Amino acid sequence: MKHAISVLVDNQAGVLSRVIGLFSGRGFNIESLSVAPTLDPEKSQMVITTTGNEQVLEQIKKQLNKLINVIKVVDYVGRNFVEREMILVKIKAKSDTRAEVLRIADIFRAKVVDVSHASYTLSLTGDKEKLSGFVEMLSPIGIVDFIRTGTVVMEREMQGRRKLT
Repeated sequence: MKHAISVLVDNQAGVLSRVIGLFSGRGFNIESLSVAPTLDPEKSQMVITTTGNEQVLEQIKKQLNKLINVIKVVDYVGRNFVEREMILVKIKAKSDTRAEVLRIADIFRAKVVDVSHASYTLSLTGDKEKLSGFVEMLSPIGIVDFIRTGTVVMEREMQGRRKLT
């Protein structure tokens, strides 16, 4: 089962290494990792996505809570939350495909962030399925390079609220 685990920590050197060590020590692969300071610059928020056995993940969460620099651990499984990633994609832009690239970008609501004679660089934010569909549509045209961020998550405030894209 896929898990998105949020870990609020003190923003200090070595904390990331200790948190990640718990996962690697138990043989769990981290699918994505996103870390950034919060509104309080003395604290950082980590979002770790992984898949695995419920019992081992429960043990990891207990061990995370025991680390001295960990303030709060939240597993989003079973919760109502918003999940997003961002991707930057550099696409070949030959004269006969430039219009098609821009049409695909418009359909997915991607933004053109860089233009050259040979390429477009597009930025897109969304869930994994949207980003995968975007890459799939652009692949036949010729992807030069791309990079994806880790997943970020935030719990929804009200239950039953409509999902906006």
